[in-house]
Amino acid sequence: MTQAPATRQAARRQHDREIVALAVPAFGALVAEPLFVLADSAIVGHLGTAQLAGLGIASALLTTAVSVFVFLAYATTAAVARRVGAGDLPAAIRQGMDGIWLALLLGAAVIAVTLTTAPGLVDLFGASSTAAPYATTYLRISSLGIPAMLVVLAATGVLRGLQDTRTPLYVAVGGFIANAALNAGLVYGAGLGIAGSAWGTVIAQCGMAAVYLTVVVRGARRHGASLRPDAAGIRASAQAGVPLLVRTLSLRAILMIATAVAARLGDADIAGHQIVLSLWSLLAFALDAIAIAGQAIIGRYLGAGDAQGARDACRRMVEWGIAVGVALGVLVVLTRPLFLPLFTGDPAVKDAALPALIIVALCQPVAGVVFVLDGVLMGAGDGPYLAWAMLVTLAVFTPAALLVPTLGGGLTALWVAMTLMMIVRMVTLWLRSRSGRWLVTGATR
Repeated sequence: MTQAPATRQAARRQHDREIVALAVPAFGALVAEPLFVLADSAIVGHLGTAQLAGLGIASALLTTAVSVFVFLAYATTAAVARRVGAGDLPAAIRQGMDGIWLALLLGAAVIAVTLTTAPGLVDLFGASSTAAPYATTYLRISSLGIPAMLVVLAATGVLRGLQDTRTPLYVAVGGFIANAALNAGLVYGAGLGIAGSAWGTVIAQCGMAAVYLTVVVRGARRHGASLRPDAAGIRASAQAGVPLLVRTLSLRAILMIATAVAARLGDADIAGHQIVLSLWSLLAFALDAIAIAGQAIIGRYLGAGDAQGARDACRRMVEWGIAVGVALGVLVVLTRPLFLPLFTGDPAVKDAALPALIIVALCQPVAGVVFVLDGVLMGAGDGPYLAWAMLVTLAVFTPAALLVPTLGGGLTALWVAMTLMMIVRMVTLWLRSRSGRWLVTGATR
């Protein structure tokens, strides 16, 4: 009777150590990524308003393009972690190489499309006649770095699957420093203007990809894994990524609908929405770090055939998600008087954003459960269910959001709809986790 509680406590401590060891470096790497755009904006902003506007449009297009392919990281993490759990490191690295080859193929296709359609894409975003040339220039040059960006995603997934989140952190920090230095040197030192910023980012991204490839290739040679492209493996990686692509596109649609509705509410509301959405995205990094740990840990347990270990780890990570969510919610409430003045001095914008911030704070424990269970089911390779669950969420959110301008309530009502979206996600994910149908063991799902 006395041994069981001690054993459970020891298991909890082990899970805690694993979660912290993976989540903390993952959080650092996630935070480093948006710093690329911030550095570019700070440097290009001194060239002029038109150049900064062009950068903003091009960056939005590039960010959307890359985020669509985030499944390269998620699907690869789960697949590699399963092989690691099964004790087959050569197969794990071989699985990762399939993802990297797929990233290169997709990157080449994106370049071909972007180079030819860049002016049209910029026009779709409503760029002014003064900003459009700068946006087109930046987009065309930066598209050359998309294969490298996608390789970084896939290789990050490989290392996460191998239970290594420290290397991605080091590469992200090094990439940020190199990007800032190259941008400053090429924009001002070489006098290349916004084109220099684009080239600096491309060079930094290629450097990051080269570091990742070096690490993966060394691992492949050490364990005797083949580096050659395998058509069947690449096809399997693509098939595994399709459900996660549907999930990601559905989530992007939700965010786009929310922004479109906010724009219809008026200038103060759309400005307040941008502030609240920025904070919501920042908070998501902390919760997504736990989800990333979940992907790696759950995949490893299931690959090792330990379904009970995976269930116990899931339970502990949910507890972490709730605790971190509560802490973040309290932090938002306490810092809101300091946060809003950083973005605006307009009383109307503050009045619109403040109630929405409170709603975001109250929703953080729910968000913690959502992010963790999302990561757990990704780690289990349960992509088809995640796709259907997100489509259901989109179907519930869309009418709720579109009714806001008609029924009233302004930005507060819109963020109530966003909270409804998160609750629907939590319910669908919780039902799946309770069912146990995701607990499929073995080196492959």
